[in-house]
Amino acid sequence: MKTVCALALLALAAPAAAQNSALKNHNTDAPIDFDAARIEVRDKDNQALLSGNVKIVQAEMTLNADNVKIFYDRPKNGDPQVKRLDADGNVVLNSPTEKATGRYGIYDVTTKQVTLIGNVVLTRGESVLRGQRLAIDLDSGRSTLDGAGASGTARAGQPATSGRVTGRFVVPPRDSK
Repeated sequence: MKTVCALALLALAAPAAAQNSALKNHNTDAPIDFDAARIEVRDKDNQALLSGNVKIVQAEMTLNADNVKIFYDRPKNGDPQVKRLDADGNVVLNSPTEKATGRYGIYDVTTKQVTLIGNVVLTRGESVLRGQRLAIDLDSGRSTLDGAGASGTARAGQPATSGRVTGRFVVPPRDSK
């Protein structure tokens, strides 16, 4: 299934941390390839349900999750056009230099937005940020991490953020003169 994707941005709490993403200028018109253990097409509802270690690749962005629901439109004479992908369970978003994880993910290509919700961890190199909601604008590359949002409970092995954004920026060694 090679089509265009869309992402719905969730309007939640005010941003607590912002930075530029490696996904700036991501090609949302690139084909979308998927791999899953199972697909159920609900053509009447314009939906496809992917389950079982789902992997979705578009250009240099990869999305992995337990399950993904694809919402699409079907023009009269043409291929389905993906509007949004909703990922659930063990969501991992990878770019060439970043990795973000969360409980849920939404990719809306129409608005060119990616949102991860629930115990979000964003890693770039050795730097790590934690929060509850990560929003990435694929046009501008601006990413915003909020401490509030979905559940404040932690997954096994990860601390709850208690409404705060936490993290560590690793500063590279500088030449001493």
